Amino acid sequence: MRRTIADSIVESLLNSGVKQIYGIIGDSLNALLDAIRRSGEIEWIHVRHEEVAAFAAGADAALSGGIAVCAGSSGPGNLHLINGLYDCHRNRVPVLAIAAHIPSSEIGSGFFQETRPDMLFQECSFFCEVVTGPKQMPRAVTMAMQTATAKSGVSVLVLPGDVAAFEYDESPVPERVIHSTRPIVSPSTDELETLADYLNKGKRITLLCGAGCAGAHASLMKLCEKLQSPMVIALRGKEYLEYDNPYSVGLTGLIGYSSGYHAMMECDVLLMLGTDFPYRQFYPQEATILQVDLDSSRLGRRTTLAYGVCGDVKTTVEMLLPLLKETHSPDHLQHFVAHYAKVREELDKLADPGRAPIHPQFLMKVISDLADEDAVLTCDVGTPTVWAARYLSMNGKRRLIGSFNHGTMANAMPQAIGAQVAQPGRQVVSLSGTGASPCCSEIY
Repeated sequence: MRRTIADSIVESLLNSGVKQIYGIIGDSLNALLDAIRRSGEIEWIHVRHEEVAAFAAGADAALSGGIAVCAGSSGPGNLHLINGLYDCHRNRVPVLAIAAHIPSSEIGSGFFQETRPDMLFQECSFFCEVVTGPKQMPRAVTMAMQTATAKSGVSVLVLPGDVAAFEYDESPVPERVIHSTRPIVSPSTDELETLADYLNKGKRITLLCGAGCAGAHASLMKLCEKLQSPMVIALRGKEYLEYDNPYSVGLTGLIGYSSGYHAMMECDVLLMLGTDFPYRQFYPQEATILQVDLDSSRLGRRTTLAYGVCGDVKTTVEMLLPLLKETHSPDHLQHFVAHYAKVREELDKLADPGRAPIHPQFLMKVISDLADEDAVLTCDVGTPTVWAARYLSMNGKRRLIGSFNHGTMANAMPQAIGAQVAQPGRQVVSLSGTGASPCCSEIY
């Protein structure tokens, strides 16, 4: 039997470890689906809406640590992927979207279901290219998957239905399609010394830490001890930093705590670590602000910096610790730890089982108490996110997945589907609220 472009795509996916594709069947995807059927090694996860496919792929990638794949048929089919792909892109998870297109001979003619997917997906992807013939293969799919993996984001492969069925007998698909690397990135010696100098001069230092601090828990505890600093945690950093943390003073922002807010507003030095916290009104105006981020394009884009450096948090902190020589007073830390304890006491009263009627805070605490030690918890945007942020306890093994950067409704169930497919033996809990319906009023 003749080999097609679709067959080469499926072979590339298999060689990258892909075991499932999320999507809805449509005739412009027929050649790809037939190739999947012939392979017998990739499962097609059928969903009821392509947006669900993209959200599920994002959660799959977040848990598996590898690339996940979703697909949509031409026109309206792949248009439905966009919202979920925006979320994946902003959550920085590697996802490949296969956007089927109208027949190549009809492009530009105003044909049935015609759109311009090569333009539509530009803002929610790092790579978006059209496959027009067999000579692009397997390089086009290799580039798409490598870009998604290297940049931790979305790649889109636009595939006209007829092109997918073109005969392909040329370049062999490489056995290793994706090269996933973990380079150590750190500031230079001079940069570290300058950063240390700012910190050594600080009297009331506060840390603001986000998802970029994953894997750096132990190092950050040493840093807080050295600087006698309270730690304010951005929402996406909750699962990595909240547990076993005597320096935590809670969250700040729209769903944060007064203790986190004032710990930032009353510091003289704010050190931002692995966070792109977006709300400018919650940053101090008078403090010296320092930032460490693996993506140097993020330095200074939320607030004015005194100094910013590029580096992964764990490596940077470990190299910085020996340069911190000054002894810091514990007063700033002790004040806000005590403040946080009072805030936490008031919040816990709202989860009292004796209150009538039952409050959502109590329900969330019960879920937290009864969920497995390594449960995956997904939450809708709106009040489910508020209660998850305040009442779900993290322990270093649990995962908390939501639409924390894109802020779309009805994300929790699709993400739970992807999480369960990625890790079938793990408990997954979806915290779905009224945002799962099209007519709702949410508070965020």
